[in-house]
Amino acid sequence: MKDHIWKRVLDVSSHIIQSRATVREAARVFGVSKSTVHKDVTERLARVNPQLASQVQDILNQNKAERHIRGGEATRRKYREKVLL
Repeated sequence: MKDHIWKRVLDVSSHIIQSRATVREAARVFGVSKSTVHKDVTERLARVNPQLASQVQDILNQNKAERHIRGGEATRRKYREKVLL
């Protein structure tokens, strides 16, 4: 693995752990695609640091379990804004 990829994997992972960020939020912060972030934290991180990979996976699983709530909130805000206009 190239050095810049290895560094990005660790940086993205640290960001996700510290801020409990979603893959989408992390992708926006680091200026890469969601696919890249997902591959970094699911495949590459396991080879670099398995313990860190476990922590990140726990956060991703929690985010996955809560995504229906975030989606519902976004829809509610969308329609509330339409009514106010």
